[in-house]
Amino acid sequence: MKEKIYVHVADDHKILIEGIIAVINTDEDIETIGYSLTGKEVIDWVNNKDNKADVLILDITMPVLDGIEVLTYFKERNIKQKVIILSSYDDVKIVQEMLSLGCKGYITKNNAGEHIIEGIKAVHRGEQYFSSDLHKNLITILSGHKLIVDGEMPEDMLLEELTERELKVLRLISKEYNTTEIADTLNLAISTVKTYRKSLLRKLKVKNVVGLVMYAMKHKII
Repeated sequence: MKEKIYVHVADDHKILIEGIIAVINTDEDIETIGYSLTGKEVIDWVNNKDNKADVLILDITMPVLDGIEVLTYFKERNIKQKVIILSSYDDVKIVQEMLSLGCKGYITKNNAGEHIIEGIKAVHRGEQYFSSDLHKNLITILSGHKLIVDGEMPEDMLLEELTERELKVLRLISKEYNTTEIADTLNLAISTVKTYRKSLLRKLKVKNVVGLVMYAMKHKII
């Protein structure tokens, strides 16, 4: 009898988790064993000696601890957990960063239904796996040519819009400084730091601090 592949799913949206589990349940070779809604829950789960999951499906943007912090935790402690990132981010630089932290696969949420089962099986076999929408960009970046989509403002132009002070705030955010620490470091009022953060979110067209950190990593601002 063929051994089952056991999977744990981590995402901050329970409805998405339920959808992923529903897809997984269509394959008799794979079985889900629980889920986590925060990065902290993932850490607690992986530290449980009864954990027997072969593959962890992990989102990047989660509360308490995000996916980057979870992968960093694994890497620093040499935890050999096979991980597939499931994310709305499709930027190849982010994919590369996740791979450097030890993930074995990357699937975009828009293509989860089509790729999740195949991805789980591939990663379980020890292979890397990427959803098909990432292939063209991966090949492009590896060949040294960057695609620019018509109508989009290149990200280096977004970077040029930042003031020197905004860049300093972005750099400190990327180093995990909180609002008070940034204010103390730059000799600013806390309200001023909050204003800079809102300005960064608007100018760089991201939704949260994780997006700011991702942008900083991509442009080597850290």
